[in-house]
Amino acid sequence: IGRYIKEAGIENVLLVYGTGSIKKSGLYERIVNSLNENGVAYQELDGVVSNPLLIRVNDGIDIAKAHRLQAVLGVGGGSVADSAKAIAAGAKYDGDVWDFFIHKSEIKKALPVFTVMTLAATASEINGNSVVMNDATKQKYSVSSVLVNPVVGDL
Repeated sequence: IGRYIKEAGIENVLLVYGTGSIKKSGLYERIVNSLNENGVAYQELDGVVSNPLLIRVNDGIDIAKAHRLQAVLGVGGGSVADSAKAIAAGAKYDGDVWDFFIHKSEIKKALPVFTVMTLAATASEINGNSVVMNDATKQKYSVSSVLVNPVVGDL
């Protein structure tokens, strides 16, 4: 994955993943080694859970903006991919990312999204759909935009 990110001209990414299975399986080490070997710097956001939470998406947006990251790399299942897409859109937006989910605004730009899927059947690696739950209101909504279609998915 590091090679594809580097070939896209990206020098720094947000690495998004779940609650630890990628570390237990050794995939985390392989991803990090690939990024390092290709000179791609990264920041991390872990702890994405099933039915991804808006609070973690906002944490990712804060990290992406603070470090001026150029892309988002989601490693995991559909919830990780959905979070990565929402982060990618929110990182290029001055308002609240929830605006996209409640149709107050539409995605006009986004960071590129890369995915390495660990679970089949969600199709998150090939579409621009994202589902997130607002932890405060318990609302679970979706958003869709070709601007968050993964650049490279499921390697």
